[in-house]
Amino acid sequence: MSERLVVNIGPSHPSTHGVCRIVVELDGEIVTHAEPIIGHLHRGIEKMAENRTYLQIVPLTDRLDYVGSMYANWAYCRAVERLAGIRVPERAEYIRVIVCELQRIASHMMGIGSAAADTGAFTVFMYAFEQRELVVDLFEALCGSRLTYNYVRPGGVSADLPDGWVDRCRTFIKGHPDAMREIDRMLFGNVIFRARTKGIGVLDAADAVAWGASGPVARGSGVDYDLRRDDPYSMYPRFDFTVPLGERGDSYDRARVRLWECVESCRIVEQALDQLAEYEPGVIMTEGLPRLLAPGRGDAYDHIESARGCLGVYLVSDGGVCPYRMKVRSPAFSNLALLPLLATGHTLSDLIVVLGSLDPVFGEVDR
Repeated sequence: MSERLVVNIGPSHPSTHGVCRIVVELDGEIVTHAEPIIGHLHRGIEKMAENRTYLQIVPLTDRLDYVGSMYANWAYCRAVERLAGIRVPERAEYIRVIVCELQRIASHMMGIGSAAADTGAFTVFMYAFEQRELVVDLFEALCGSRLTYNYVRPGGVSADLPDGWVDRCRTFIKGHPDAMREIDRMLFGNVIFRARTKGIGVLDAADAVAWGASGPVARGSGVDYDLRRDDPYSMYPRFDFTVPLGERGDSYDRARVRLWECVESCRIVEQALDQLAEYEPGVIMTEGLPRLLAPGRGDAYDHIESARGCLGVYLVSDGGVCPYRMKVRSPAFSNLALLPLLATGHTLSDLIVVLGSLDPVFGEVDR
């Protein structure tokens, strides 16, 4: 006779990838239901935005996906620019692409490293974080910060690329693909990791679409959709790149898609740096832009392909210097909703692997 057991995991459990509480129902060691309880990192950013100017909101967006702050900056700024009819200089657009593709790499290194640590492969965790540190060093040289950057601004970026930065960036993107191939052999070729992730948390492509999943979570299930290619924005139509896809939609595929996305990001950055060389330094901000923006009455929505998927920002203006409303469409929130579906029927230890494969960031989930 089975006995139903309810177990609380989190919100401070070291394997929950953030401030997440999961109420798990067990039949022996098998998960019969898993319910994420969110809100432990809620800071009311969307409500706070109603009392801040459009420029003052940018540092708040850093605190959404704090593993990929450049993306949240960019998604918000694109919504502001659409609302106010601002045209961004092409040099600034290239810089935005470069820093956000580097941010994709840094974020995926966190995702792959933690997926490795979840299955006991701590060495790979250190290898991945070494690559993340190289990106963070580039960001520190660019804007002085290592986590929350406040770099992408409405109308452009806050500063041009410093002397020697392009050469340092080229050195990184030249060596990073080889580091990814090494991690591919060490981790994804490892018999223990394959046993712990293959067939675990299988997500059907139809379910991925129905639940609003996006990013590597959806592409790991073979959903061939990427905003950079399918709803192109900024300079992406000028680049040649491939969208990696999985086949089975399990935890293994979701993690491996992130690895090959890093290799493709290096291709994009290299092309962007080559094309950026045609532009003279200095023009990185729309000319004549007032410090206090006051867009006309109306609303606007824009979205980008962040490391977690489709990140969108919706703004409503009443004509004042602060938005009337702001709403963030969080891919981490949508992807996390899949946890009960994917974890049911697996063991308790598999639950942590499935959660890590969704790569949630709870600053963005809770907002």
